[in-house]
Amino acid sequence: MASRILDRPTRSAIEAVYALVRVADEIVDGAAAGAGLAAADVENLLDGLERETENAMGTGYSANLVVHAFAITARATGIGVDLTRPFFASMRADLTQREHTPESFALYVYGSAEVVGLMCLRAFLVDRPVTAAEDAVLVDGARHLGAAFQKINFLRDLAEDFSTLGRSYFPGIRPGSFSEADKIRLLDDIDEDLRISAAALPGLPPTPRRAVALAQGLFTELAARLRRTPAEDLLRARIRVPNPVKVRIFARAFTGRAVPEPAAQERTA
Repeated sequence: MASRILDRPTRSAIEAVYALVRVADEIVDGAAAGAGLAAADVENLLDGLERETENAMGTGYSANLVVHAFAITARATGIGVDLTRPFFASMRADLTQREHTPESFALYVYGSAEVVGLMCLRAFLVDRPVTAAEDAVLVDGARHLGAAFQKINFLRDLAEDFSTLGRSYFPGIRPGSFSEADKIRLLDDIDEDLRISAAALPGLPPTPRRAVALAQGLFTELAARLRRTPAEDLLRARIRVPNPVKVRIFARAFTGRAVPEPAAQERTA
């Protein structure tokens, strides 16, 4: 929904980024194993995708259409291996790491989500010079928004990730002992991510600003609904934002009205 607000060239760049991310994610989240590949073969497939991606970023060509599209985008926007290598490292961690320490969780979220936000930011700023100070604010906002998206998805998929994929992403959290205090602590951290990312929105060019404001608004609403849902219910149902509410958030973002701060939204919910 948010990407539809973007102009065609920027939307194509974002689509290319997410296509590569989706392919890598499908490799590690069971599609390859479901096709009968052994664990070592799945890892080799992921390694091969990373090698082909880096080679295409250097040459500008790949026979793999998803990799080719990403490489063209990377070369046009300045996306480099400083972002792709952490991403693939986090995808590789999904093949072997079932639980995380605070340190490994921070690295995982950076590679799996924050760098994707940074890739999108590079696409938004093509031919739009910003000062070093402005760039620092935008980079911080992109990283925190990516982190918020990832943490919210982890929270609402807590039971499924554990039962289906055998993973527990949040350090020290297990679905069988997940408490209301755990939920509040995680959401307080998410709300801080959303607050920082919202503060960076005014620095984006107008069209990307509206698109990111929509995504920010949807996840802010989702975080508020997760906060209102008892912890035990999060283990039984996947919380979502109803379509009529999505339409209201879309209208607010498209017309340029500010996204509510997480805490302010909760007080008026």
